[in-house]
Amino acid sequence: MKEIKLDILAFGAHPDDVELGCGGTLAKEISLGKKVGIIDLTRGELGTRGSVETRNNESQVASKILGVSVRENLNFRDGFFLNDEIHQMEVIKCIRKYKPEIILCNAQDDRHIDHSKGASLVSDSCFLSGLSKIETKLKDFNQNEWRPKNVYHYIQWNNSTPNFLVDISEFVDVKLNAIKAYSSQFYNATSKEPETLISKKNFIENVINRSSDLGRLIGVENAEGFTTNRVIGINKLNDLK
Repeated sequence: MKEIKLDILAFGAHPDDVELGCGGTLAKEISLGKKVGIIDLTRGELGTRGSVETRNNESQVASKILGVSVRENLNFRDGFFLNDEIHQMEVIKCIRKYKPEIILCNAQDDRHIDHSKGASLVSDSCFLSGLSKIETKLKDFNQNEWRPKNVYHYIQWNNSTPNFLVDISEFVDVKLNAIKAYSSQFYNATSKEPETLISKKNFIENVINRSSDLGRLIGVENAEGFTTNRVIGINKLNDLK
């Protein structure tokens, strides 16, 4: 069976996590010719606003705006999935299916409990995916082991100190449009659903303001921040902004 090779695979605990955390970075990499995919761990069924069907449709619209090659949902239980063998094996199958060089995933420390769980689940699965004695099958075909070269965590609600920043100045509008595709979740003056922290009028403004603040740190208009558990190496000093 032929498996699709991606350059970057981004995981999110819920639909819209990826767009909020690293949408600008993905749009930039896609513009550079990289093949990018998104895996949502849950359907976000415990969300106060919207429905599973609505959020699924919104995620497909957002995917088209970003230009990603593939998007899947693993249908884990929102709020209750675990970093255990059952869930790890499903994530490993995705990693081996798409063979990404880079994995992007949820923040390691964040307000929503699913974000930190998702971060550890995906990070641990990346290591396990490289072990040949862990056997997985996809559509009755044996999968080969695969370990991504790098795993990075995008910053979410908490103001984590980034280990590096990506200039997204030319792609902040794409990020914003992808976020706004989730109209059930964010500010909508005509909505009759209960107000949440992210549906307040100033929430998306705060997302853009954060990217402006991060951009200022490296002398650009907008940036997205990432953390990593490993030391980052560069080829030469001029690689640094």
